[in-house]
Amino acid sequence: MLKRTLIGLLRSHEQTGDKAKDPMLKSHFYKLSKDKAWEEVISTLKKMQGYKVLHEVQSVGEIVLEKRTAFGRTMDITVSVISVNPLQSAVDIYSASRGSLGDLGSNYRVILDLYRTLDKKLAAFKVNS
Repeated sequence: MLKRTLIGLLRSHEQTGDKAKDPMLKSHFYKLSKDKAWEEVISTLKKMQGYKVLHEVQSVGEIVLEKRTAFGRTMDITVSVISVNPLQSAVDIYSASRGSLGDLGSNYRVILDLYRTLDKKLAAFKVNS
């Protein structure tokens, strides 16, 4: 976590993906169709404390969230639900802080928090890679 805080001095965004160097930032896969995954993800995100759903577009699989930090900064988070094949979906997250300077690793922690919550809710469908 110290490494993430130091990186966060300069960088104010973080994202997940298939080719992420950090194993914690790899895409998460679920054995669900895109539509089923969408329903589960959107219902879970709407119930999470501290996050506000600003925009959702099911046709492209994007959900835009907003989170306010304890220091008054605003974080914009985009959650993407992607169809890998008809029976499998992936979830990727991009998080960025508004304002100057870095985020001290808060975007990284937010992504881990979202993934932890989604993995708990969708544990029966999680694909371990």
